[in-house]
Amino acid sequence: MSIKVYQYPKCSTCRDALKWLDEHEVEYEKVDLVAHPPTAVVLKELHRRSGKPITRFFNTTGESYRKGNFRERLMTLTENESIAALAKDGKLIKRPIIDTGKQVLVGFDEAIYARTLK
Repeated sequence: MSIKVYQYPKCSTCRDALKWLDEHEVEYEKVDLVAHPPTAVVLKELHRRSGKPITRFFNTTGESYRKGNFRERLMTLTENESIAALAKDGKLIKRPIIDTGKQVLVGFDEAIYARTLK
């Protein structure tokens, strides 16, 4: 199975996820979320296939989230407005995002990776 991993090289959670993928010999292609943020169209599709609320795609511990006052704003943003904000700033996106082609995983959870990616 070859997958796409949307990640940020300076993110320790992303490094942990990539290490897990390497240790389990999962082939993947890396996409740097900051250098090459996914488009709104790509994000909309990732969101749809994830089955998660759009709020789960926001990096709630990051500087972009705090400076953009997204804690308060998210309650009033439409899905399209949320996706547009994410597409504009890769640091706003929760990471890593794993796209298997069928499923989309947001964040790093070893148990979920083991069930989904082996």
